[in-house]
Amino acid sequence: MGGRPLLAYTTDAARASQRLTRVVVSTDDEEIAGVARQLGVDVPFLRPPQLAADETPMLDVLVDLVATLGEREQYRPDVLVLLQPTSPFRRAQHIDDAVELLTSSGSDSVVSVTQVPHQFTPSSLMRLQQDRLVPWAEGPVPTRRQDKPQLFARNGPAVLAVRTSVVSDRRSLYGEDVRGLVMSRADSLDIDDGLDLELASLLMAARVK
Repeated sequence: MGGRPLLAYTTDAARASQRLTRVVVSTDDEEIAGVARQLGVDVPFLRPPQLAADETPMLDVLVDLVATLGEREQYRPDVLVLLQPTSPFRRAQHIDDAVELLTSSGSDSVVSVTQVPHQFTPSSLMRLQQDRLVPWAEGPVPTRRQDKPQLFARNGPAVLAVRTSVVSDRRSLYGEDVRGLVMSRADSLDIDDGLDLELASLLMAARVK
């Protein structure tokens, strides 16, 4: 994107963070590992093939990462910050804010969220019933944007800061006490398909002008 590997935007943010003490890339691919090292981040080992499938849960990847670092290096961080490369507009400040909120609140995790556009809130949703549109929600349906509930959704997530004990000992990505870090829609763009990539490229080009 923009002439750079998509991973580069995430490594830029991670390396610029004031709160992270180590940046590690988990991958099963030698080419990606080589790119990561060129970008100045650590790839201590390749992810085992059984954790490299499309359906592999992220929790399993993190549990294995922590266990392997402990076995090979006797290294165990207090906090894990998951930064997926499909969120290129997340910045170092978002990372630092998430870690700060985690430590100051005493919560299990902090996850980045963005406000749900009003037309996608439950009160605005409809379903087709034999080609006829009927409200999805029961009861009165507000029509003014100002009257609709303000809701939030995970934005990828672009940032997930979680205590290592929650991942390794409780086998959970989030734990029970989860706090939200609100990010703007522009910073929350998550690349899932070709259209997302085209839009991200346009936004990135506009930002660097």
